[in-house]
Amino acid sequence: MEKQMHLAAQYLAAAGISFLEKESDDSHTNLGFNTESGCLYTHPLSDNGDVLCLDYEKFALEWTSNKGTTTFELDGAMHAEVLNWLEDTSKARLNKTYHYEFHYDLPYSIAHSFTFELLETYRLMELKDLRALAQLVLENIDKQYNLNTAIRIWPHHFDTGIYSPLPDSDITIGLGLAIPDQISNKHYLYISGYKNGNTIATSKLPKLASGEWKSNGFTGAILNADNLLESDGVAFFKEAINQLKNN
Repeated sequence: MEKQMHLAAQYLAAAGISFLEKESDDSHTNLGFNTESGCLYTHPLSDNGDVLCLDYEKFALEWTSNKGTTTFELDGAMHAEVLNWLEDTSKARLNKTYHYEFHYDLPYSIAHSFTFELLETYRLMELKDLRALAQLVLENIDKQYNLNTAIRIWPHHFDTGIYSPLPDSDITIGLGLAIPDQISNKHYLYISGYKNGNTIATSKLPKLASGEWKSNGFTGAILNADNLLESDGVAFFKEAINQLKNN
């Protein structure tokens, strides 16, 4: 289900690329997450409040606007059928053409005949809960440290993250939730620190109460996100931030 949701999120990213003004940091492609509805969503695509959403609970795409909501269920749908729906809906709602084109590469490709299939409902709910956990933990950190920054999901790496200067310090932090990759075969929380444009070395930092510092391939700290409570994630980030500030 991880791969299918990563692929489905690209439909939202493509909407941002198709209908929004390009930003130098690619932020026009990034997504938000609503913890109440369990949906990923794009930036507003029009003055009428058009937004394209990906609903974890329904395993469906939803196009919402002031005119109402149109839903397209993904289970059993081929990639080509999804594109047809997006093209038709975009034309009807925005009178604009939807393009499924990217300026970045994904770790896998998708053919027109690729078919979405809801194989493991429980796993889809676990993935939704991980997104909700990341959102709540980062909202907590954002508030405690007065970062006043956006929490967004970047469709390329499919991580939930923030990147912000740390007030009353000379460092910048990047932190969030990452999907399984070469660093970890499980979803994990991550944090890195930067000073004077350089990544802060971690090899000599004290051992963390939870999680671990990494210095090969990734320089920062990680913590397995499975079965974490919000308080666990907040404590991990706070301890890591304290060490990065005082290194």
